[in-house]
Amino acid sequence: MAKIELIMPKMGESVTEATVISWNKNIGDTVEVDDTIIEVATDKVDSEVPSTHEGILIEQLFQNDDVVQVGEAFAIIQTNSSDKEEIEEILEPIKESKKINQENISEKQVNEEVKSEETILDTSKSKKFYSPLVKSIAKKEGVSLEDLEKIVGTGKEERVTKSDILNYIESKEDNDKQQVDKTEQIKTITNKTSEKNKIQQVNSLNTNTGDIEIVEMDRMRKLISEHMTMSKSTSAHITSIVEADMTNIVEWRNSIKSKFKEREGQNITFTPIIIQAMCNAVKDFPMINVSVDGTNIHVHKNTNIGMAAALPDGNLIVPVIHECQNKNLVGITKSVNDLAKRARSGNLNPDDIQGGTITMTNIGTFGNLMGTPIINQPQVAILACGIIKKKPVVLETEYGDIIAIRHMMYLSLSYDHRVVDGALGGQYIKKVADYLENFNKNQEI
Repeated sequence: MAKIELIMPKMGESVTEATVISWNKNIGDTVEVDDTIIEVATDKVDSEVPSTHEGILIEQLFQNDDVVQVGEAFAIIQTNSSDKEEIEEILEPIKESKKINQENISEKQVNEEVKSEETILDTSKSKKFYSPLVKSIAKKEGVSLEDLEKIVGTGKEERVTKSDILNYIESKEDNDKQQVDKTEQIKTITNKTSEKNKIQQVNSLNTNTGDIEIVEMDRMRKLISEHMTMSKSTSAHITSIVEADMTNIVEWRNSIKSKFKEREGQNITFTPIIIQAMCNAVKDFPMINVSVDGTNIHVHKNTNIGMAAALPDGNLIVPVIHECQNKNLVGITKSVNDLAKRARSGNLNPDDIQGGTITMTNIGTFGNLMGTPIINQPQVAILACGIIKKKPVVLETEYGDIIAIRHMMYLSLSYDHRVVDGALGGQYIKKVADYLENFNKNQEI
């Protein structure tokens, strides 16, 4: 027999912890290999964690809503034990421990009650009758005889009961706390030298006036906030911007989209075309497809492009198209459509969101011209694509310059200046634009 620790596996790129949602197995349950032990949630996806061994679950190291670090043990199972008596022997110390803890709690409560009886408020000068329990509570909580006589009793002949004095103490504490909080807030505002901080503090006093609604961040938004703040404090962000002529691509897509939809049963958008251009440009500038680990640079052989996707609840997730260098445009299109669909329905797997080496975000979907996106650590670059708009553009021809209406799009690349200099960042984004502008609009798909 052996005790085996079940370890929280890696749940996705940059995910370091998971929150316990529920346990699928209870202590004493038989566990088979690949049986779901626990359900957890991360800032990316909700997942079921299977058992890596078979045996008996003898200990749950975390409860619901607890946070478990990746690589940390979350449960212990006993292997090679099927005999009922043996199982009881394993579980007996756990049950006994719980029993002892409960007895200790009960004993502590009794001792506290006995101790409180030792100090009883002197009510000899009062005309009212107070039970020893009420007097001991009053003494312990610092309730004076004067205050005690103000309490309206609900007991027989208006005697003050235990509930009466406890309610009085609770209401008094609430009033005192509110007064202290208000005093501290006003004091803080007075001491602030920044006008901005003064306004923020004054607003905090008006939270109950109806002018302000406070909405707590959900779990995913908190983790996104932490990850983005960490990225800005880790990487030296710099952004380069170019403009690409998308006319050939727009005309080509318009000519084949109906046939493609009829043949493949799905749409072809601009996203897979841009991703293919990014992948081709990585072949020309492989040092953009790296990640940073301390003072080490990891150069990735595969081009795994993350695709930032907005969720219905307003949060963001980045599924990854793996090994783009081995996919043609149809393959990339199918991967993009599949991941986008499963992201919106909440059906992504942990493998779908890890392993990214460079990221693309399409802010043009929301009508934006350009943006300066934040790098998805530990990557070193993220490309933002703006809206495709018709614009008058000067074109050079063999007959001279002309002004023509073209479909134009801004590309902005944020990159980590610790390892990517302006020359590399600028050349890479210009190369992406070149691939888009030189797209063969006569190609078959």
